Amino acid sequence: MTPKALVIPGRVTRPDVPALCAELESLLYDPEGRARDPDVGVDCDVGGVVQVDLILVEAIARLGLVTRRAGHGRLRLRNVPPELRHLLDMVGLADAVNLREQG
Repeated sequence: MTPKALVIPGRVTRPDVPALCAELESLLYDPEGRARDPDVGVDCDVGGVVQVDLILVEAIARLGLVTRRAGHGRLRLRNVPPELRHLLDMVGLADAVNLREQG
């Protein structure tokens, strides 16, 4: 089955993070609040991000928690810019997410 995708474009600010988490939850849970099939999966596409900073890293960490709570394992990131890869590695989150080259 084709994974669903949460697309994170542009610049992420702190006020954006709860809405991103809510959007991911809507992909991971059905309208009745039951976790969807973990085999389908949800990818987080960060290829359109224009500013890589610690707020983006915080958002990714929180999205990873949402993913794990829904029983989907690690958050899968795709189209990861090199700067984000480096920053995730520096803060110790590179192993907490699944970094994919392309979707």
